[in-house]
Amino acid sequence: MSDFSGMDDLLQDFLVEAGDLLSGVDNKLVDLERAPNDKGLLNDIFRGFHTIKGGAGFLNAAELVTLCHLTENLFDKLRNGELAITPDVMDVILSSTGAVRDMFGYLEQGVQPAAADPQLIDSLRLAIAGNLSGGTAKPAVAPVRAAPVASPPVPVAAASQDGLDWNALFETVTGAAPAAAAPVEVPASLPVPMHQSDEELAQKTPEQIIKAAVGRRVTDKPGASGPIGRRDSEKQRDNSIRVDTARLDQVLNLSGEIGLTKNRLNALRSDILNGRSDTETLHALDLAVSQLDLLVSDLQNAVMKTRMQPIGRLFQKYPRIARDLARNLGKDVELVLSGEETEIDKTMIEDLSDPIIHLIRNAVDHGVEETQDRLANGKPEKSIVRLEARQEGDHIVILVADDGRGMNAERLRAKAVEKGLITDEEANTMDERQSYNLVFLPGFSMASQISDVSGRGVGMDVVRTNIQKLNGSIEIRSSLGKGTTFVISLPLTLAILPVLLVRLGEQPFAVPLSMVREILPIEPAEVQEVGGRATMVVRGEVLPIMPLSSLLGWEPVQTPEYGVLMQSAEQSFILAIDSFAGREDAVIKSLDDFRPKGVAGVTTLSNGQIVLILDMKELLGALGDSRGGGVSRRALLAKMELPALAA
Repeated sequence: MSDFSGMDDLLQDFLVEAGDLLSGVDNKLVDLERAPNDKGLLNDIFRGFHTIKGGAGFLNAAELVTLCHLTENLFDKLRNGELAITPDVMDVILSSTGAVRDMFGYLEQGVQPAAADPQLIDSLRLAIAGNLSGGTAKPAVAPVRAAPVASPPVPVAAASQDGLDWNALFETVTGAAPAAAAPVEVPASLPVPMHQSDEELAQKTPEQIIKAAVGRRVTDKPGASGPIGRRDSEKQRDNSIRVDTARLDQVLNLSGEIGLTKNRLNALRSDILNGRSDTETLHALDLAVSQLDLLVSDLQNAVMKTRMQPIGRLFQKYPRIARDLARNLGKDVELVLSGEETEIDKTMIEDLSDPIIHLIRNAVDHGVEETQDRLANGKPEKSIVRLEARQEGDHIVILVADDGRGMNAERLRAKAVEKGLITDEEANTMDERQSYNLVFLPGFSMASQISDVSGRGVGMDVVRTNIQKLNGSIEIRSSLGKGTTFVISLPLTLAILPVLLVRLGEQPFAVPLSMVREILPIEPAEVQEVGGRATMVVRGEVLPIMPLSSLLGWEPVQTPEYGVLMQSAEQSFILAIDSFAGREDAVIKSLDDFRPKGVAGVTTLSNGQIVLILDMKELLGALGDSRGGGVSRRALLAKMELPALAA
């Protein structure tokens, strides 16, 4: 049973608001490290902890209140100039925000947070007193309220079955002599009243102390530990969404307009059924249908916009991640954000989180050189990693770029051959773009030894897979000695997918338009066989021909007449088809209960026909390694009676 029965809505509201606040605090802490005397940042961070503490108080989350209260006290002294920011103080503060986030993990499970690490609590109190190693207090201009200092554990009477032993708890908080009882150790992180001096504490009754501290409940066990955060199997997606009321007003207005148009159509329908078929009536019907078509289109766009969220909500947690990793590696790295106002489908935000984290970690660990190497190459000591988002047409483009060492295509090919991922022959035929894409192969790693950050050969293949699940693509651009850029391209929304309708015989299929680069005829004379596969040369590039019938496992009924030049992040190929049926914006309907391999979903055409939307990457994967896919020239042209077949 949840510890917050009857407060579920309040808890969820707190987690959403406090989570955003904490992410903002993390970003401001990274900025504060670069500008330690910025009063505005100090005040903003102080208010952030104060607000989180207030919300935690409503939920009776005593341990979270205690941690936020101590951190708030520290920032109170920092913003008043009584203490100075030092690396040691900053480390304690960042550890505190990490502990607060861990406590949010408890709350997400409906469990009261366990006490923070006593060592962290002690460090916070030492920092407040100006006694933290490496941190010195400035002379105070005026008397300052004494911060609560941890008392050593003392024996107290055990709690009775119907509640706490108030006298023993009072004696523990005030430092009075303990009563004779069975010893139970109370951790130093026991909640203390907020903004109370020791003299004020001594004048209060035990009940007042507990109430002021937003104390424990009877069922709480001091020092009890629990899981930090949620296990992967317990994680749930955040299904809530924040929508600007102006967008909801637009949806409401369009709904009203559609209602009026529907009434007009009903009236015209009655007129036509009653025998009115004059030109004026038919013209009015045509206008009403056209107006309805326009309104439905506008309503569809308005509803889609309610799903759109600024990508800045995703970006705001990355500066802290980059800062912590760079500090651990002994590098000076700044993460620069751009395009945070760019909007993206809400359903994509959570799925993008892990891929972008991995790309940033990859940039800081592999892309950025050591400080001495940068200086030797005439580069600034500080490296810049750039995270940028922008909209290009009907796609969102996300860039993760560094100004580091760049990628060496020759070394990548050599490492892939060494690991047995490709053959020498394949390596010799690869251009730079194909060589860069080797990093996406499972098991590929350039790290010479395994570390906490990298070296196990996992990660980049998962990044590509997750991007492809969002109907997106990822591309690598690199310049040796200057840096590397990862370019992620995503559709604006997953609800509507532009598709190209192709046919095998009379059966239509839909393929994502984002992969289509060109449509061209397949002339038998231009089909060549290379390595046992049918190929065509398009602008100097030899491309394999993949018949759609072979990908689906169908028997071909005729020789394909057309080819669709398709390009994904890792390869280009020609999809051989019989004919075309046009282009459509497909409303995707997922197949939750039964989804055949290679089928992303279904859509319904304007004539009511149901069409399968093909997952081209999955179909290619079903052939095994796509480098071994395709068919021979003879098999492709088997239906044609050509002299060339005898060759």
